[in-house]
Amino acid sequence: DLIKQAAGQMLEAGAFFIALGSGESEYEKFLQALKDYAPHRVAIYKGFNEPLAHQIEAGADIFLMPSLYEPCGLNQMYSMRYGTVPLVRATGGLDDTVEQFNPLNGEGTGFKFEHYSAQALVDKIRETLYWYTQPAAWRRIQQNGMRVDNSWQAAARKYVRVYQALSAM
Repeated sequence: DLIKQAAGQMLEAGAFFIALGSGESEYEKFLQALKDYAPHRVAIYKGFNEPLAHQIEAGADIFLMPSLYEPCGLNQMYSMRYGTVPLVRATGGLDDTVEQFNPLNGEGTGFKFEHYSAQALVDKIRETLYWYTQPAAWRRIQQNGMRVDNSWQAAARKYVRVYQALSAM
């Protein structure tokens, strides 16, 4: 719903869209109308194609996931691995896996917004697009994300540390 509310402002800010998948007809119609309105800035592929999904994530500059709720989410982690910077709403697993970029120390793996509103999304898009125009900072964000270890081995090591800490109590 946020993308529907904010799409015009996002296009004005300089965003391009690529959408892959199928879903409720209301959203498919919206995406088609957006593509008809801005055919050189919007691409859609109805249906799912896993190799194409990975190519899109690897080739994109920014991965947008403005979920109302998100228990985990994997795509933001795939995106970081590919060097695609995630822009997510700070909820659930998105909040847990994406670290907001801090320009003072160069830390962070992407961008997050708190409030579920079109204005919060547009504001964060503008901030993200600003940093996109700063090549050194943008490369830093990409590299930070690519270094994140989301492997099962890393998760197992974290669980072992938690269990060890609990058993020492």
